[in-house]
Amino acid sequence: MPIPVRRTRFMTWRSLATAAVAALMAAFLVPVAAHGAPRESAPVYSYENAIRESVWVDTGLDGDSDGRSDRVAVDIVRPRELARQGRKVPVIMDASPYYSCCGRGNESQVKTYDANGHVVQMPLFYDNYFVPRGYAFVGVDLAGTNRSDGCVDVGGRSDIQSAKAVVDWLNGRARGYTTRTGAATARAGWTNGRTGMIGKSWDGTIANGVAATGVKGLRTVVPISAISSWYDYYFAKGAPLYDSGPDWLSGYVDSPDAQAKCAAVQRKLVDGAPRTGDWTSLWTERDYVKDAAKVKASVFLVHGMQDLNVRTKNFGQWWDALAKHGVERKIWLSQTGHVDPFDFRRAAWVDTLHRWFDHELLGYDNGIDHEPMADIERHPDQWTTSAVWPPRTTRATILRPGAGALPGVGTLGLRGASGTETFTDDPKLSETDWAANVDRPTPDKAGFTTGPLTHDLRISGSSRVTVTATPTTSTAHLSAVLVDLGPDTIRDYAGSGEGIATLADRTCWGASTAGDSSCYQVTEAARTDVDYTVLSRGWADLGDYASDHGVPLTPGTAYTITLDLAATDHVVPKGHRLALIVAGTDKDLIDPPSSTPTLALDLARTSARVPLVGGADAFSRAIAGSTAAPAAAVLDGVRDPRSALRVPGENPLIP
Repeated sequence: MPIPVRRTRFMTWRSLATAAVAALMAAFLVPVAAHGAPRESAPVYSYENAIRESVWVDTGLDGDSDGRSDRVAVDIVRPRELARQGRKVPVIMDASPYYSCCGRGNESQVKTYDANGHVVQMPLFYDNYFVPRGYAFVGVDLAGTNRSDGCVDVGGRSDIQSAKAVVDWLNGRARGYTTRTGAATARAGWTNGRTGMIGKSWDGTIANGVAATGVKGLRTVVPISAISSWYDYYFAKGAPLYDSGPDWLSGYVDSPDAQAKCAAVQRKLVDGAPRTGDWTSLWTERDYVKDAAKVKASVFLVHGMQDLNVRTKNFGQWWDALAKHGVERKIWLSQTGHVDPFDFRRAAWVDTLHRWFDHELLGYDNGIDHEPMADIERHPDQWTTSAVWPPRTTRATILRPGAGALPGVGTLGLRGASGTETFTDDPKLSETDWAANVDRPTPDKAGFTTGPLTHDLRISGSSRVTVTATPTTSTAHLSAVLVDLGPDTIRDYAGSGEGIATLADRTCWGASTAGDSSCYQVTEAARTDVDYTVLSRGWADLGDYASDHGVPLTPGTAYTITLDLAATDHVVPKGHRLALIVAGTDKDLIDPPSSTPTLALDLARTSARVPLVGGADAFSRAIAGSTAAPAAAVLDGVRDPRSALRVPGENPLIP
């Protein structure tokens, strides 16, 4: 539970020590038969007097080509009482490039240090909350950032090895040193090696990448708004999503040392990520989805369904790959953009994360593994659950467009029609412009809608839209969006807070010191009233129709391409309509092509593969007069996780 800031008190070492002894006596002297095994770790250890130390771990790489193996800085906070007792503790770890350049969390916190170089402030609440509960918290500076050697390679070998080497060191398989350049070694004899990685955005991406190595000792990862394949951060089937590449991102977080030494790595990032959107070996190295079979850690995934920074294709394909290989998993999906759950569902998040780490790292049988797999935000601060995700009755259902009475205004159903619809790319317009005018014949899009639904219709998972189009120029970009047409109140994901508003009041989550407060500004849902909601979107360069290398188009020739739409979980309510819109450049979300094409859409060879709960039968019930088509196979994402990933014979640590 949160601690109101006005009630916060800094407990003395003596009072904390007394509380710790009392708790330990209670834990170990009361007969087990009376109370059974513990179900929750308690804050019985001193945060103020915790051990704070720094270690530099050898990565085995020389990314900056200075003739020395790169060492990454590892800042550690751990309970002093357990160290004195010789008892080993598990580790919660956040490996980040942002600890000095940009900060973490809603308040952009950075690491701070004392005169001896020991960490004083760790960003976020993880150390304040979990160290008193018997965990160590470890903050790793990725190679090339803050106090680490090496170069930032944006999700590549150096990034991942920066963190993996620390997991290896925690498990006695890598070398650590007490200084950045010295020879005095440091060993992690204080930990049992059981590690959980957590982090948002780039940090969570590193957690995904390390999990995909299958490194021993990594028990769980909690990726928040994280990337699963770096290509899908920068491109969508050849269509560029940003006007910059990984070289810019590397330069943004580089330490001064890295800026001086890493020109060669920067050049590789430029050369390996051509603006054509072609797949290269650089992207293969940064694709963690292909290695999902190696994942042994459990995964607690969190993502905003309106995240237009790390777009939700990243979590959808990762989730499906994890499901295919039976990885133990859990998921939260919010209505926000690129926002941490600490800032959209704070109390529930801290409680759930606490129980998740207790279960995965301490081995407590607290029942979290028997709770629903998914929590989904339906309306601001209104959440539902699913036993598995997507639900077991979800089926990929083919919806087809049909021509309407007006040009560019057609129908959407189970049975399609022949004919064509024509539109001209207009880079000044976006998906919201198209949705606002879906019932009007405008020259910039082709829209297809159902009639008003007679029952709710739930879309759960990843969609695909296959388009056959004939361009008038040698280049063309395509967008496809699914839209819920009807009034609603949603989180204002397009606003500056991406669905949250930050208030002046603070609540506290864990213990504080003079240099590291556990108190954070309160947030609330930022709401907006809408007439429609874009619920899923995807893009492509038509020149990538045949492969992952784009080619010039021949004007007047028809091409077929499939667009991968972002994963989501959305209920289109009774009385609303579902729309599919196909258009050109989606302003601010993809870059325009070099020409301004007009495209003729072949309706007979255009369709949407949509994951509907209940499949075609559910669509038929929701649309009066529809005839059900044969149901497709169950989606990958609903496969059961394999049994708990525990090493036989190991006993859970009970601090």
